Amino acid sequence: MLYMVIEHYCNGDAAPVYARFHERGRLAPEGLKYVSSWVTSDLAHCYQVMDAPDRALLDEWIAQWSDLVEFDVIPVVTSTEASGRFAT
Repeated sequence: MLYMVIEHYCNGDAAPVYARFHERGRLAPEGLKYVSSWVTSDLAHCYQVMDAPDRALLDEWIAQWSDLVEFDVIPVVTSTEASGRFAT
């Protein structure tokens, strides 16, 4: 399952997030896959696509960052998959 994860850096401060990332890595549990991400130009938010067979893996990852980031998680499908649902 794909998830769009919208990260809101606490106090709009990305520095602690990137410091932890450079020190400890993504901290993703086995089975959770990073797909891609985009950061707003003001460095206050990150839009990230993650792939997980089980939402519990995503929640485990979020717990590693919840002191620095507030998360919105939205299950998503690819555009191709969405289009295929309407194919005749």
